[in-house]
Amino acid sequence: MLKKRLTAMAGGGAFALVFAVLLSWYSTAPAPAPVSTVTVYKAPTCMCCGAWVDHMRAAGFEVDVHDVADLAPIKRENGVMPEHGSCHTALVDGFVIEGHVPADLVQKMLDERPEIAGLSVPGMVVGSPGMEVPGQPAQPYDVIAFDSNGNSGVYAKR
Repeated sequence: MLKKRLTAMAGGGAFALVFAVLLSWYSTAPAPAPVSTVTVYKAPTCMCCGAWVDHMRAAGFEVDVHDVADLAPIKRENGVMPEHGSCHTALVDGFVIEGHVPADLVQKMLDERPEIAGLSVPGMVVGSPGMEVPGQPAQPYDVIAFDSNGNSGVYAKR
């Protein structure tokens, strides 16, 4: 009887040891990557900018919105050339996002971390995120990558 109790206790001790090791492994496992916060500067009355914010939130980004009367200084400070301009400017993890850039391309840029200042969808293209118009087909558009020296090129076509 005593032998059975000792064997059962030893088995229980082994279970406790395995449980403790697993628990310590899970507590030291790397944490998931933090969600990037996108800081958006937009005009207070711009509904399409609000729709883009909703698009970014739906994709899992945290979004901090700042309504401002004049976006020109923010665009200048962040190297957005007039030809890349749109209705709102956003900042995320050291990059500039100008206009209605799709969330999946923002995430791709954050994952790849190319040597660019940011991405832009110049103008306000129908069908880009936040610019959907019921009954109108989406227009094809380019997502432009730009650097701090004014160089730019097509990052993706939509």
